[in-house]
Amino acid sequence: MWDVLGVLVLLEWALGCVALTLNSVLLPSVRTGAVQHRPRRSWVWNQFFVLEEFKGDEPLYVGKLHSDVDQGDGRVKYVLNGEGATSIFTIDENTGDIHATKRLDREEQAYYTLRAQARDRATNLPVEPESEFVIKVQDINDNEPKFLDGPYSARVPEMAPIGTSVVTVVATDADDPTYGSSARVVYSLLQGQPYFSVEPKTGVVRTALPDMDRETRDQYLLVIQAMDMVGQMGGLSGTTSVTVTLTDINDNPPHFSRKSYQFTVPESLPVAAVVAKIRALDSDVGSNAEMDYRILEGDGLGMFQIVTDRETQEGLLTLQKVLDFETRSSFTLRVEATNHFIDPRFLFLGPFSDTATVRLTVENVDEPPVFSSLLSRMEVSEETLVGSTLGAVSAHDPDSTNSPIRYSIDRTTDLERFFDIDSNTGVLSTARPLDRELTAIHNLSILATESLDPSQVGKAVVLVTVLDVNDNAPVFAINYETFVCDSARPGQVIETVSAVDRDDPQSGHRFFFSLTAEAAGNLNFTLRDNKDNTASVLTKRGGFQREDQVVFFLPVLIRDSGIPALSSTNTLSIHVCDCDMKGNVQTCGQEASLLSAGLSTAALVAILACVLTLLVLFLLIVTTTWRKKRPSILDEERDVRENIVCYDDEGGGEEDTEAFDMVTLRNLNLNPESRRDVAPEASGLFCSSGEPGYKMAASAVPDNRIFREFIWDRLREADVDATAPPYDSLQTYAFEGSGSAAESLSSLESLSSGSQHSYDYLREWGPHFRKLADLYGHSEDSNMFTC
Repeated sequence: MWDVLGVLVLLEWALGCVALTLNSVLLPSVRTGAVQHRPRRSWVWNQFFVLEEFKGDEPLYVGKLHSDVDQGDGRVKYVLNGEGATSIFTIDENTGDIHATKRLDREEQAYYTLRAQARDRATNLPVEPESEFVIKVQDINDNEPKFLDGPYSARVPEMAPIGTSVVTVVATDADDPTYGSSARVVYSLLQGQPYFSVEPKTGVVRTALPDMDRETRDQYLLVIQAMDMVGQMGGLSGTTSVTVTLTDINDNPPHFSRKSYQFTVPESLPVAAVVAKIRALDSDVGSNAEMDYRILEGDGLGMFQIVTDRETQEGLLTLQKVLDFETRSSFTLRVEATNHFIDPRFLFLGPFSDTATVRLTVENVDEPPVFSSLLSRMEVSEETLVGSTLGAVSAHDPDSTNSPIRYSIDRTTDLERFFDIDSNTGVLSTARPLDRELTAIHNLSILATESLDPSQVGKAVVLVTVLDVNDNAPVFAINYETFVCDSARPGQVIETVSAVDRDDPQSGHRFFFSLTAEAAGNLNFTLRDNKDNTASVLTKRGGFQREDQVVFFLPVLIRDSGIPALSSTNTLSIHVCDCDMKGNVQTCGQEASLLSAGLSTAALVAILACVLTLLVLFLLIVTTTWRKKRPSILDEERDVRENIVCYDDEGGGEEDTEAFDMVTLRNLNLNPESRRDVAPEASGLFCSSGEPGYKMAASAVPDNRIFREFIWDRLREADVDATAPPYDSLQTYAFEGSGSAAESLSSLESLSSGSQHSYDYLREWGPHFRKLADLYGHSEDSNMFTC
């Protein structure tokens, strides 16, 4: 049987453990085979206690387990299972001693449930049933109180009485509230006296002084301490702050900073304009500082009104009537400001209102002319003759100068100049014929200008209504396209017509319809006036045939009810159509004629498609032909004299008689007048001061001036002649050959380049180049001419 050896042993707190033995109960014995053992008394472990936060160097002794089966011979061993077994708690399997190997924290885990068992060391079979017990961690004061909701903010009205609740602070302690005083907290005020106090047990913060004034101080910072162990020495404490804000109440009446205000108001100020702003001061805020202003008395009660600006709490004095310096130059008002919301608890402080005097001085300004009426209405008939008088406008100068007035029409409102106005009298008259159907109402702006100061201009509006006269005849309302079926019966209504009239009679329109005298006796159609400004067209007969007549023209006479009455003749075109059995139109007019000739709709579409195809082909042919005939380059680009043509093929030299006119080249000295582009043969050379010039034959010439004039004349003619043929001559070739050893032989290049090149080597080339050597060669005895 189990025995409890740890018997009510209370060790010192420094050891940190108490082992308790509680009541034992009988448990079923363990069966071994068929042998019946007597029931044995066993034990149940209720609790072991161990102090938290033990900091010793050795494992903390918790308690001891022992069974009466254990005879001390080592045949029984003890086994521990459950929460923290082996990791936190260990057991000596020989003695049954339990130790805690780690420091325990009750706030993390308050108790551990374990299971103990005694086993046979040899067979490892249980010798006693397994029993469950609890190791409870005993609390110590290791946690200070904490304000989980801090810091706090609170509001309380100013002037609150003593004891008014402000806020409740709450501190919590993580220690065991059921054991000792570790979690018993009391509150105290470290900062905030003498204005506030705190109840030690409940943490309720209350006001401690009366008449705390927000206008003097509106915020207080309190520091509250919470201490456990009921505030005794050695207890732990925590603090928090409470910010208390005094809220405003209406305990201050408004007052004006001055008792009298002076303002100057120009007389030209428009009605409803703000003429002055005044403000009463109030130390309160928010709705407690809202004001209501009113005029108590004065000589300007009807001229001015005061309202409150809810944003700024100012009194806005506005103008209700037009000011006139010449009539009255000053006004005096007595104004009162009152709090909008009044707290009756503080009426003893005095009336919550104040008064001030406002003096307004009217300032004289040069005002523009004023019309007797800003809006005038006039009427005129549209048949009124040009120059007829419509009416007159009148304006005056409100200033003491009483300047003469000149009248005019703002032409932006009368662009077509239908009206004129007498600049002196303001009489309005017509300047052009009027037509109500074009413009029924003319909106004119009349200007009145002071003669002494043209910058002062008054303005008024005149509405001229043009009265209607019956000057337009009625016509068809729309362009009717009327059809009659070839199967129509006599008396059948084929169309209903109506009319419109541009005139606008006061009694409304009334139209009368009839056929003209010429059409009244026709045998085909008739007209019936419906007496409601419409008329019906009816057939007189049946059997209309398209082959006989495709279209009928019916003249209709329409007359209005005006004075004098006007009328017009309108022609109604009636087409004969082929209809189905229900009277629906199938074919009409020209289409019917074509169909009667044997052409169907499909045939007409095919013919139209062929015509369009031929038209497209014709346009393509014309476009292609035009592109082929169009020159590839512009005319000026085709002038070979303006271009240098380069080509890669090499010429045949002197043996090539196809490229040049060899006869001309071989007879350069013959008949010089026969060619304008060839200079007469000469034996000299001319140039200017050593500059290169044209090289001529070495023979002497009788006069140098002749050659100079001849060459310059030819050059000028070549420059302006756009039709000269491209001869191999002076004005044509600028460069000859790209790979020739002789390089360029052109005299043009010689003239323009300023080169001192010598051509004497041509004489060494043989008789084929003798002529060129005579033309370009330089000899010692050649004549030099000055250009």
